[in-house]
Amino acid sequence: MTDQDKYSGRIDRMIQRWAGKRLTFNRKTTDEGQILQHTPPDRGEMDAEQGTYIEPPKALPILAQCEVLVVGAGPAGLSAALAARRAGADVILLERFGCFGGVITTVGMETLAWYRYEGTIESEGIGVEMERRAAAMGGAIKWPYNDSECLDADFFKVVADHLVRESEIRPILHCFAVDVIFDGDSNRLKGIVTESKSGRQVVLAKRIIDCTGDADIAHLAGASYRKTPKDKMLGMTAVFNASGVNKEQFLQYTEEQPATYADWSRTWQQETTGKEDTLRSPYLDKEFDRARDMGVIPASTTNLGGSWSALTEAGEATNLNLAHLYGYDATDVMDLTAAEMAGRQEALYALTALKAVVPGFENAKLRNFGMTLGVRDSRKIIGRYNLSGEDVRNQAKFEDSVGIFPEFIDGYNILILPSTGRYFEVPYGCMVPLEVDNLLVAGRCVAGDMVSHAAMRNMMACTVTGQGAGAAAAVSLKNGTTTAQVNMANVQIELERQGVRLH
Repeated sequence: MTDQDKYSGRIDRMIQRWAGKRLTFNRKTTDEGQILQHTPPDRGEMDAEQGTYIEPPKALPILAQCEVLVVGAGPAGLSAALAARRAGADVILLERFGCFGGVITTVGMETLAWYRYEGTIESEGIGVEMERRAAAMGGAIKWPYNDSECLDADFFKVVADHLVRESEIRPILHCFAVDVIFDGDSNRLKGIVTESKSGRQVVLAKRIIDCTGDADIAHLAGASYRKTPKDKMLGMTAVFNASGVNKEQFLQYTEEQPATYADWSRTWQQETTGKEDTLRSPYLDKEFDRARDMGVIPASTTNLGGSWSALTEAGEATNLNLAHLYGYDATDVMDLTAAEMAGRQEALYALTALKAVVPGFENAKLRNFGMTLGVRDSRKIIGRYNLSGEDVRNQAKFEDSVGIFPEFIDGYNILILPSTGRYFEVPYGCMVPLEVDNLLVAGRCVAGDMVSHAAMRNMMACTVTGQGAGAAAAVSLKNGTTTAQVNMANVQIELERQGVRLH
């Protein structure tokens, strides 16, 4: 075959793919199954000088179509999908991992809301419902020092499966969103491009809700956002779980050496209102100083310290939130690689220290790490309204409220607990990007400043924005408007019907 024949053949195959024609092959069948062959891509162009590779154009198969597509299935994504489905929309929930639950199931963070000391006025809606469902299914136990629930992170995968199945949400797992599709020349989204074991495919949707945590869809669509400088970002955590813990001995130790939120100020300058300082906290910090003094762990392990959570009768200590990592960008793959590896090493140092100095941990061993790092800080969209620290500190009210959240701020050296019953309203505008329509953003990447982010990044707050976005997407479809133009009175009627407290 001449070079000209080969070239003509490639051109013919390319035209057929553009036309959406499925190419056929002669396959041999054996007792062990078919012998298959994938059509390799046409050759692109390498620009070594620019450090780029130009892919050749190709036709992408449509994987699925729906009315509302929710990308990311953490607390925000689950809430968005459930709310949209309950409002009557056909919903697809797409997730990059093999389970739903997000930070709960992939990181191992057990508490949607650990802040419920006496006096808290709680958010209502799907977030609280998820806690109650987990408890009813035997997948939750009481948090150490108040009435909050600790979710069994692995069992919550089953809880989430139940919620998705019974709501008839259409699930897609193990699937990344890697690009967006606009509706003609407009600023309205109509779908995304995905990557998975099935290849590069398309999901079309009339409304899209970005619950990726990192505002990935908004970023790909060209919406404006901000990122806190790396040296000021909230740290990541390598959460781990231990087995072989003597529960009684450890709890006796914590009673003899009680920790309060004032102890959090030992390692950084912390702002509180004063009422937090005397409250009991499941906190470990000085123990790592003792381990360093003993030479058990390196002196360089300066970012060890934090909270413990649930203790099982089987001797498991879960959600050990003790190994923190600073100076990494969660949207940079090389930073994520370095942070994952450093986090595992720091977590092992933490466990070594606990074994050496904490009664009850003498025979403990590593049970498992979270599937991925816990990320607190990355992109935040610039929204139609940008929440401020003043809003979350001063019980702000909004005409377009989609729910309330207690005055709980945890981050950037601020700790304020809602034990006086104060709360603020969450505006729809903080979920609406400026440049892209039919896209809503929910979860920790909603619009706001650093202090408001320290409130809105919390998982229960993510369920508030998720449910608000899901209801708004479904209502906009019913009313024939875009997400930017949706009638908020109708959205609020739907949210109240779903049991949400708006004011």
